[in-house]
Amino acid sequence: MLFDKVKAFVVLLDSASSGSEPVFSGGQAVAGRVLLELASPARVSSLKLRARGRAHVHWTESRSAGSSTAYTQSYSERVEVVSHRATLLAPGTGETTTLPPGRHEFPFSFQLPPTLVTSFEGKHGSVRYCIKATLHRPWVPTRRTRKVFTVIEPVDINTPALLAPQAGAREKIARSWYSNRGLVSLSAKIDRKGYTPGEVIPVFAEIDNGSTRPVLPRAAVIQTQTFMARGARKQNRAVVASLSGEPVGPGRRALWQGRALRIPPVGPSILHCRVLHVDYALKVCVDIPGSSKLLLELPLVIGTIPLHPFGSRSSSVGSHASFLMDWGLGVLPERPEAPPEYSEVVPDEEVAAMEQSLLPLLQDPDVSTEGPFFAYIEEFRFRPPPLYSEDPNPPSEARRPRCMTC
Repeated sequence: MLFDKVKAFVVLLDSASSGSEPVFSGGQAVAGRVLLELASPARVSSLKLRARGRAHVHWTESRSAGSSTAYTQSYSERVEVVSHRATLLAPGTGETTTLPPGRHEFPFSFQLPPTLVTSFEGKHGSVRYCIKATLHRPWVPTRRTRKVFTVIEPVDINTPALLAPQAGAREKIARSWYSNRGLVSLSAKIDRKGYTPGEVIPVFAEIDNGSTRPVLPRAAVIQTQTFMARGARKQNRAVVASLSGEPVGPGRRALWQGRALRIPPVGPSILHCRVLHVDYALKVCVDIPGSSKLLLELPLVIGTIPLHPFGSRSSSVGSHASFLMDWGLGVLPERPEAPPEYSEVVPDEEVAAMEQSLLPLLQDPDVSTEGPFFAYIEEFRFRPPPLYSEDPNPPSEARRPRCMTC
């Protein structure tokens, strides 16, 4: 049969490293080839390529129109983020070309838009990217193949907004059977808003239990998937990481001094899509027996570009130290330790050796000691800088008038 002439028909993407699937981001070029392997000569009308990226959401809800009437309301929305078409083989309108048996490759390349949405699969929606190739032959059913590729839109956490500390406080009166059991208060803080998978979030919290029963503090990273269509919203929440503290007895106070909560391998935040969002938050709660929980939520952004070791790192370390001081978890020294004196660092023997090494140079009649180089040596040797142990700000009556040329 003519249909059996096609032994292989696949879309292959060029990869930077062999054996691994490429991952793309906005603005990059997607390159590859369509492989067509024939067992015998075959007539081909055309070979077309289409690349598509689409964000799609769909869910249904049961509605009631009366005591005995019920119906299902459907919500659906889609957004096209990538659309590219190309013709790889076209002999002409109404014409065909005969390909010999063997392996044939048809290269292709196209540019992705500068801004995309990260690939995503959820319960009520998805963001998918694929490349589809279509082979048209006369008097033979159309042959199709497709290749799915992954897009990860970069989210850089090295920005002032994502490096800023996050903090909050809540309190609640514990009640049981309309009686007041006391006040329970909670305050929590983290050193920044942006993290990447694999990082550890140090959680600082203070739990003050003024009730008559023990309470249990807990913390968790929550992922919230929000799907939007026709003015309606559908949300799914999941716990991706959690930790539990020790019970806090009545009238007691507990302090978390950087409890470690590690972020597992999760997808990055999706914040700029019209039909779906993926958000993260750190929730710190206190379980109060006989009453509802005391909840405190701090926003998080899960990024793809980790914290830089330099530059933005200093800003993060500075903010981390500042809120440690606010919480009384760190004490700055009143006065830094003074470095050693000059005579301790440079022994007298080394100074004498340096003088001996300079003596032949100074005795050379062709060398003048009037230049700036020797003036610098004399200034450094005979007028060393003041010691760090000396007071840099003496009292006003002990200050000497400064020379205007210094």
